[in-house]
Amino acid sequence: MIPRFQTIPTLDGVRAVAVLIVMLSHAGFGERIPGGFGVTIFFFLSGYLITSLLLHEFAHTETIDVRSFYIRRFFRLVPPLMLTLVIAYGLVAAELLPGGITLYGALSQIFYFANYYAIYEDFVSNLPAGTVILWSLAIEEHFYILYPLVMLGLLSANIGRRRTGLVFFAICIAVLLWRTYLAVQPGFDPARTYFGTDTRIDSILYGSLLALWSNPMNDLAERGRMSPLRWAIVAGAFGVLLFTFIYRGELFRETLRYSLQGMALYPLFYYAIRFHDNVLFRPLNWLWVSRIGIWSYSIYLVHFIIIKLVAAQWEAVADKPFVLFAISAVLSVVYAVFIDRWIDPVFRRRGRSTPDTSARKTTLSDLPQQR
Repeated sequence: MIPRFQTIPTLDGVRAVAVLIVMLSHAGFGERIPGGFGVTIFFFLSGYLITSLLLHEFAHTETIDVRSFYIRRFFRLVPPLMLTLVIAYGLVAAELLPGGITLYGALSQIFYFANYYAIYEDFVSNLPAGTVILWSLAIEEHFYILYPLVMLGLLSANIGRRRTGLVFFAICIAVLLWRTYLAVQPGFDPARTYFGTDTRIDSILYGSLLALWSNPMNDLAERGRMSPLRWAIVAGAFGVLLFTFIYRGELFRETLRYSLQGMALYPLFYYAIRFHDNVLFRPLNWLWVSRIGIWSYSIYLVHFIIIKLVAAQWEAVADKPFVLFAISAVLSVVYAVFIDRWIDPVFRRRGRSTPDTSARKTTLSDLPQQR
């Protein structure tokens, strides 16, 4: 049995921030609030958590139980996804929700290749409205399928965390070069770099680098005080993020933007976890914020469907983002609470390989809720 690891502070709050960014953008604030950045936060968080989990397991067992990893992932992600898809397709069949129903579209969402379906097919008319967001789950699932095998090979080769991180950093550079190559091709479609696993996997790997090179859980601060230098680093990271939001150059946005955001999230995650009691990061650990983070996967799955449904059935609020956000937030939380209380417990018991996987807070022995 793998020993239980202490709770990782802040991360449930980060999940809450990420899902709220996405929801606000989808509700109609997209020109002011970069919803895609919320997804990038989810990617980074997944890389950090999964890598920390696998390192923790390997340190105590000298191996990685890949089969158990896959089982836990299946029972954690698939039941809420399938329920959400049944609802979405049912609403389309009842002519309440815009969009379409196609066999290939449904299969792409069930078997996690919805991101490439969105690139190469007309997802607007072939999928239920609001379900295109499953492209991000496809990227994460591709990561989950390959990553434990890669980590097992690298850790078994005993090359060390530093060199393992260098391998991943080299992949990040290669992905940036690949995005750049694609972006300068004639007839380039930004959807190619936005949705593709091969063009967005680096956002996850930057989180992996944090776990490999400077995991803040190895040196948690008992007090929230940070030195002036640390404040300057945090301010610089926020400055880099602000630049990526403001600068609108098309080539930059489809290439270097994702790399800079991943690099900027590295110190922000580090200090938010290590100095979680600092006045800047303390709100991320408030109880209600953490609860939103715990429910974030289910909220993410259903919120855009609700927005599209409300806009279609109530035209008077279709162009009122505050109303759309409020309605979708309330209904999404209700849905997430239902999943948390009535769906997840059943399948969590089936997927549990150790008592640690039942933890409600984010721990290294609790696999992350996407995102």
